Amino acid sequence: MDDLSLVRDHTVYRCVMGSRAFGLATEASDTDRRGVYLAPTPLFWRFEKPPTHVEGPREEQFSWELERFCELALRANPNILECLHSPLVEHLTPVGEELLSLRGAFLSRHAHVSFSRYAVSQRGKLLADLRVHGAPRWKHAMHLLRLLLSCRDLLRSGRLTVDAGPYRDRLLAVRRGELGWDEVDAWMARLQEETDRALAGTPLPAEPDRTRVQDFLVRTRRASVS
Repeated sequence: MDDLSLVRDHTVYRCVMGSRAFGLATEASDTDRRGVYLAPTPLFWRFEKPPTHVEGPREEQFSWELERFCELALRANPNILECLHSPLVEHLTPVGEELLSLRGAFLSRHAHVSFSRYAVSQRGKLLADLRVHGAPRWKHAMHLLRLLLSCRDLLRSGRLTVDAGPYRDRLLAVRRGELGWDEVDAWMARLQEETDRALAGTPLPAEPDRTRVQDFLVRTRRASVS
C-alpha cells in the first residue's frame, strides 16, 4: 500500500485550516487541508512501518497517522490542537467522531509552554525579516497575533477557539501593513503578558488525559486488525 492510498482510503478526519478556518481569508487565500488517517494494524507487523505523515494528494494537503497525531496533541502542539478545533470539517468517520470527542482530553496547561515557544520562534523570524528586508512578513505577523489571542483565551476559558472573530478587522489591517511594526510588536508583547497572567487562574488541568487517549488508540488499533 503506497502512502497516498493511506490518505485516500483510510482518512478518519479531514478539515480546512489556515486563513479560511480562522475567518481571515481573502480572495487570494489558499485552501489548506489537514487530516488524520488510520493505518491498518497489520501494516505495523512488518519491518517497514507505515509513515507517520503524508503530503498530498492535493496541493496544500497534509495528514498525520492517528498515533502520531495523538502524540503531538498530547504535547499541546499548536497546529495539531487547532486542527482538532477547525469549524470547517470536510470528512468524518466514526473513528474521527470519537477523536473529536476527545478534544478536551488533549488540553492542558502545557499549551502555555508550547504556544509561547512557537510564538518566540515566529517572532524571531519576523525580526530577521525586519533586519534584512526592512519590514516583516505581515501575513506571518497577523497569524502570530491570532495564535497569541487564541492561547490567551484558551488559558482564560479552558476552550480553544480558532476563529479570529472580533479581531478580524484589526488582524487584516496588520496583514495589509497598515499598522507599524512598533504597534504590532507592542500588541504581541501585551498579549504574551496577558497569557502569562492567565496561566495562574486557568481552568485547564496540569496534564492531558493520556489514559483516555491511549484507551481510544488501543481500541481503534484492535478494531482495524482484520
